[in-house]
Amino acid sequence: MRKVGIIGGSGLYDMKGIKNVEEIKVVTPFGKPSDAYICGTFEGVSVVFLPRHSRGHCVSPSEINYRANIFGMKKLGVSALISVSACGSLKEELKPMDFVIPNQFIDRTARPSTFFSKDIIAHVGFAEPVCPKVSQILYESARALNLPVHKGGTYLNMEGPQFSTIAESNLYRHWNLDIIGMTNATEAKLAREAEIAYATLAAVTDYDCWHPTHGKVTVDMIISNLLNNVDNAKKILARAIPQVAKITSFDAENALEFALVTDRKKISAKVKKQLKVIVGKYVK
Repeated sequence: MRKVGIIGGSGLYDMKGIKNVEEIKVVTPFGKPSDAYICGTFEGVSVVFLPRHSRGHCVSPSEINYRANIFGMKKLGVSALISVSACGSLKEELKPMDFVIPNQFIDRTARPSTFFSKDIIAHVGFAEPVCPKVSQILYESARALNLPVHKGGTYLNMEGPQFSTIAESNLYRHWNLDIIGMTNATEAKLAREAEIAYATLAAVTDYDCWHPTHGKVTVDMIISNLLNNVDNAKKILARAIPQVAKITSFDAENALEFALVTDRKKISAKVKKQLKVIVGKYVK
């Protein structure tokens, strides 16, 4: 059985139903993760939960230590990671309170989004940024619960923490994008480098700011809609997690096999030690 990680976004700061709970603080070469990891069993599966903004929502999307968060998941043995996230809709048919399972990302941020520096370089394949097996399970789980869900689509990762201007929102609609958020592309890139299968369960909270009758997007609106849908997200996870844990193979689990380009003799002992959790099976 696979160990499954869950990253909770705005409104999802805990996971009720986890048994044998142990809070673990993980030390990483990249600093502190957003919070302690909540480890235990959920529906008979070993799980690791992390609130990306910390409990109490104290960390801005632009200030999240994404590298530490994903490194910690890898260190704790997670091989599949489900991200639950709030998002804005860029299309009329993707309504507030719907769920979207995107299969593509466009990254408009300039954040650190790799574990590899000048001392050790890797170029992972990222054409298909999410795990199709995990995504399909999330989609089928939502359908089984008769919840409004859309499979596929492109998630625009903006920097934030400000919301879009009308001009930006209309530009993204002109690009035929589907949803917009502030976190998931960065997580997906790092998860791929860590050889962790990644998928997004995105909860639509608003129409960004392009919609002529939807009104202004506010934090109160987003949190209100998300909190109203948190129970549905938890129901989806309850159905999906046991199925994800049974997957025998993931495309991401050998992502680094041909990605490391640095001469092994040029990699320092210090870097090998720091990144052993990520590259240990390829660099001795």
